Amino acid sequence: MDGLTHIDDKGNAVMVDVTEKAITVRTAKASGIIRMKEEVITAVAEGSVPKGDVLATARIAGIMAAKRTPDLIPLCHPLLLTQVKVEFEVLKDEGCIRCECSVRLEGKTGAEMEALTGVSAALLTVYDMCKAMDKTMEIDDIRLEEKTGGKSGHYNRNGEK
Repeated sequence: MDGLTHIDDKGNAVMVDVTEKAITVRTAKASGIIRMKEEVITAVAEGSVPKGDVLATARIAGIMAAKRTPDLIPLCHPLLLTQVKVEFEVLKDEGCIRCECSVRLEGKTGAEMEALTGVSAALLTVYDMCKAMDKTMEIDDIRLEEKTGGKSGHYNRNGEK
């Protein structure tokens, strides 16, 4: 099973041994959106959702989830994240809220899963806090936007350096 680092020669799932890897500064950025009705987007933007400040709560949820990724994704290494940022952009004209999670650390393995987990938890929190107002919400387009560090180097979804 060449190329699959989480599979051993017998086809078993394994945690990758990163002992010999160099410690480098690593970053990852992921994004996603949640689509919702216009009146719900307005309520979120105005801070008038009955459950409270949706984006502040979702920001904390995203940060907490990024830090707890190895508890959720079985083969992820515990990482000492030095920074986690969760940011939102309310896009009324597009009928959605965009979330971006960025993580940074010095370590032997990347933080792509932490950024993706942070975005996912943040958007799920938005859904949870707004579901009484809109059961038709859709979470979409969760993806890695960029990563730096490590042997594979820089990746940017848009091909930018």
